[in-house]
Parts: sequence; structure tokens; C-alpha cells
Amino acid sequence: MDILLEGGSVLQQRDYTLIIDCSQSMATLEKSEGKNRWELVQESILAIASYCEQYDPDGITLYLFSDQFERYEKVTSDKVIYIFQHHQPAGKNRLSPVLKDATDHYFGRRATQQTKINGETIIIITSGEIENPPFLKQIIIDAANQLNRDEELAIELIQVGSNSDVTQFFHTLDDDLQRQGAKFDICNTITLSDLGSLSLTDVLLQAIID
Repeated sequence: MDILLEGGSVLQQRDYTLIIDCSQSMATLEKSEGKNRWELVQESILAIASYCEQYDPDGITLYLFSDQFERYEKVTSDKVIYIFQHHQPAGKNRLSPVLKDATDHYFGRRATQQTKINGETIIIITSGEIENPPFLKQIIIDAANQLNRDEELAIELIQVGSNSDVTQFFHTLDDDLQRQGAKFDICNTITLSDLGSLSLTDVLLQAIID
């Protein structure tokens, strides 16, 4: 089965945003790998950015965040690693403000008919050691409640590291969002190690069709 021809067309005509955690938690050494988290994610970031570029040839939106965030627009895959290599982990994990900016950016473009027909996928690579989890959850619920259809906006959370509290919180976002007031279930979560056993097509499709 050609997933792009039989069920994968939703990946096309779609915008892609990549949000990368560069807080101090990303400097944590993963002993089983012999590398810190920041080093571990580099290859995955390049693979994801290159793959998304196939469907979003005018360039993806890229955020790096810790205490503050920076947004780069129309970024091609060759520039992603250049940007990545010029940052080092520092500060707190303040994911909520950057995700609010990303969702507001989407709805602002939608209001002026600048979005693509199939919507947008936001991919977040983070340790998940978030400063204010309830606020983050509410941002996602508020975004879900502004959507016209389930597949319009997808959020893929990729957890780096194995913090069990983070895993549990992410699964709550993945499985229980509608029970907590969301119109649609727009989150999917996987771990960085899952990327080794999934194709990137599957990763992107799971974000949209959870």
C-alpha cells in the first residue's frame, strides 16, 4: 500500500511546525546512550525536518525555547541543524508560551486565509519537565475548541528521556483531552526511542489520525 496515495494525502497541503526544547533539562546525560539529551535529538530533528520539508516545501516554522523562545519561519532542513548547533541547553522548560504562540500563529493565518487546505501539524521535542502543566493543557484544549474538524490541527509530543511523571502527563493529553473539555482529541505522544521503530510517515499520520 502506498500510504501517500491511499490514506496519506492528509500529510500533503499541510504546514509543519517544529518546537524544540533547549532548556537545561536537555543537558541531562542519558547513561544508557552515553550522550546528553541535546546530542541525542540532533539526528531525529534533522530527519523530521527533512521529511516535513517534502510536504511543506516553502519551509517549516521552527521554534527553540527555554525561558524565552525564538521563532524562525520558512526554514529549510539545511538551516535547521545550523540553528540547532548555535544553541546550548539553558534555563527552564516554559513550553506553554511557545505553544500558545504557535497555535495563535496558526489561527491568525487561518483568519486571513494563509493556511493550507489540510491544516497544520505541530511537532514538539521536549524532556517534558514543564513549568506549568495545567496551563499547557488548557492551551491545547482552547486550540482544539477553535477547530472546524478533527484533522485540522495535530500536536505530536515526542518525549526525550524517561521521566515517568512526564509520560503520565503526556498520556493524559493523548487519551483524555475530550473528557477534560476539548472538542477534539488533537494530541498524540511517543518517546524519542519510538522513532527508531516507526516510519516518519507513521509518526506524522498518528499525530493526525490518533
